Amino acid sequence: MRTCSPGFFESVVVRLLMAMGYGGVAGHGSVTGKAGDGGIDGVIRQDKLGLDVVCIQAKRWDGPVGRPVVQQFVGSMDYYRARKGVILTTSTFTRDGADYIQRIEGKKVVLVDGDRLAELMIEHDLGVTTTKTYALKDVSNDFFEEDGA
Repeated sequence: MRTCSPGFFESVVVRLLMAMGYGGVAGHGSVTGKAGDGGIDGVIRQDKLGLDVVCIQAKRWDGPVGRPVVQQFVGSMDYYRARKGVILTTSTFTRDGADYIQRIEGKKVVLVDGDRLAELMIEHDLGVTTTKTYALKDVSNDFFEEDGA
């Protein structure tokens, strides 16, 4: 993911959140990322009218994402009147950045690091293909019951 373009990475994280069920049946997700986007790379509208909005920021970084970036994202959510947000990165978050999220009021922001991002992509079949499937067998106790014994 670190070698793909920023635009592709932004579309991947929006697709992932949609695959996870954000946006529901009537919702809509879109990439907003471009120069001057105010730190919001994607938006998911949870309903047709857009009354419930989730803001997304995608950081395709090698180094850790710190508090200044997290704090700026939280402030940028006001432009969309959003109370929910997700920052996803290919790297990690600093302790200071994670601690900041625990202290804010009125907004719920989730931080997803690179390891968790990979787990979620695998779990929701995004960017992966199934190569083999194995059947697990259990012994059927009903089969071995004898009548009248």
